[in-house]
Amino acid sequence: MENIVLELNNVSFSYNGLKVLENVSFKVPEKDFLALLGPNGGGKTTLLKLCIGLLKPSHGEIKLFGSDPPYVKHLVGYVPQEANPNPSFPITVLDVVLMGRLNRKKGKIFKKFNKDDIEACSNIMQKLGIWGLKNRRIRDLSGGQRQRVMIARALVSDPKIIFMDEPTASVDRTFQTELYELLRELNQKMTVVVVSHDLSVLSSYVKSVACVNKFVYYHSAAEITKEMIDAIYHCPVELVAHGIPHRVLQEH
Repeated sequence: MENIVLELNNVSFSYNGLKVLENVSFKVPEKDFLALLGPNGGGKTTLLKLCIGLLKPSHGEIKLFGSDPPYVKHLVGYVPQEANPNPSFPITVLDVVLMGRLNRKKGKIFKKFNKDDIEACSNIMQKLGIWGLKNRRIRDLSGGQRQRVMIARALVSDPKIIFMDEPTASVDRTFQTELYELLRELNQKMTVVVVSHDLSVLSSYVKSVACVNKFVYYHSAAEITKEMIDAIYHCPVELVAHGIPHRVLQEH
């Protein structure tokens, strides 16, 4: 029997009277690798924020590890779409990544970081190629470098589930491959939920797909059917996989 880590039941969300998501219901099993697809403005980022408790549903129920999301935040890693720190705040790269260890301290924000915290930061930052930037101020980094820092911050607490909103949007193709290889490795012990427009990721890494455009069409396999695309985009869609444009069908 599958162990369900995330469950949404008839979830709807409205913003200023506009319904962004409607009657969303699906379950995510433990160690799934779920890709969220859909057009811009379709509600993918809103859905992620609902799942981790940054937003509350207007209707319906969300359970993360059997609890309301805010109560299990120490089990969650999150990489937001935008990584633009306050330019006037003099914080280093290592300081930012260490913030991810606060989840393990379960609210003890004044507890000092120890040797284990530094070692955990070193390990994940070296995997992401940013250990050499540890003493740089975050405001002085490029967009791609900042994105790597945000990913390291999310992973350094060794979460049970990680939510990533377009994690490769500001990085080069080489790092995209390196990141998803790392996520494949981490997926052996954690659940991964990623918003992405990269079809090559679907074919190579993910285990399930959810298409999001106000409604959510969940498919427990790494497959996009013609029916799913038609329902989400309401028109023929050409996607790009490995640099080759092609029409997405159930079999191709």
